[in-house]
Amino acid sequence: MPIRPARVVTAPEAPGVYEFFAGGGLAGLGLAGFRTLFANDIDAAKAASWRANHAGEIHQGDVWDLTTADLPGRPDLAWASSPCQDVSLAGARAGLEARRSGAFWGFWRLMQGLDAEGRGPPAIVIENVTGLLTSGGGADFAAVCAALVGAGYRVGALEMDAALWLPQSRPRLFIVALRGVEGAEGAGPEGPFHTSRLVAAYGRLPEAVRAGWAWWRVAVPPRRNLDLAGLLEPDAAVDWLSTEQTHALLALAAPLHRARLEAARASGEHRVAAAFRRVRVEGGVKVQRLELRLDGLAGCLRTPSGGSSRQYVIVCDAGAVRARRLTGREAARLMGVAETWHLPPGETAALKLMGDAVAVPVVRALSDGLLWPALTGRRVAA
Repeated sequence: MPIRPARVVTAPEAPGVYEFFAGGGLAGLGLAGFRTLFANDIDAAKAASWRANHAGEIHQGDVWDLTTADLPGRPDLAWASSPCQDVSLAGARAGLEARRSGAFWGFWRLMQGLDAEGRGPPAIVIENVTGLLTSGGGADFAAVCAALVGAGYRVGALEMDAALWLPQSRPRLFIVALRGVEGAEGAGPEGPFHTSRLVAAYGRLPEAVRAGWAWWRVAVPPRRNLDLAGLLEPDAAVDWLSTEQTHALLALAAPLHRARLEAARASGEHRVAAAFRRVRVEGGVKVQRLELRLDGLAGCLRTPSGGSSRQYVIVCDAGAVRARRLTGREAARLMGVAETWHLPPGETAALKLMGDAVAVPVVRALSDGLLWPALTGRRVAA
């Protein structure tokens, strides 16, 4: 999916952003028009990818090792795509326990330091998996929101699925905090970004946190007209599994998924499915299963681990079935990255980079619809 050109804004006027846990820098692509004042990631391969695709420099290292002296200027926005496993209530405590329990709290320590110096950002975005809404019985989500509200921010969240823009099912949570600026908000929850999960999580928040809550509004995009098949490489440009390998893979499908695939094959039409191998418990026994979807969407991209999380492409055509693994370039397209993006060498590295990233058009929609107008007082032309 091509990325629209960046807004034409002179450098002194452009809002500045700090990008924490920046990975290869896909959030920065979505924040078109913002100036990146500082970027950070602990992973050497991701930092190398960031450098290959962005001007400027990225600081490679642990967020806990940073101090406010490392952060230049005063940002308008601090963006943090903190590791999903690293946000826990335990991290709200001080000392060594905080360092062990969560990278988010290392980021928050820096925001508190900036506040003390009069350099706190008027906008903060925390991006994470939707599981944050229920982890720790909702206590983790409440702890993050309470920290933001306690610092004087008006806080709200949106659950945004990349499937509205791209042929990939990828719901993610965006906690948006604004202070001293006004963002578009409604009187209550509205679909599709205020899901039942989010509404339930809001209901579990302490009253003091709910008092600082905002139901941020972002426009729903036009109906997506791109499906998975439209992003795939030409058949001759990719390596297909052998007949034996294909049969062995399909044999892992559960009866329901096998029936769906057989129906697609029997139709004689050209049909494309996305598939993952997953471990399921059946009759008290762990078994590996192949799970397919034929709705034009890829499953949520993940980081490959021993090959088990690599997504497969299954093609039915004229009664025959072929199978192969999704490529790194196809994964990049599923994240909304342009063809000119420099991927790291090796499929595993490329898939890891994309599996850990945030979808570019989702960030762009959040930026255009909420962040940019709040920080500049100007609406973005459609």
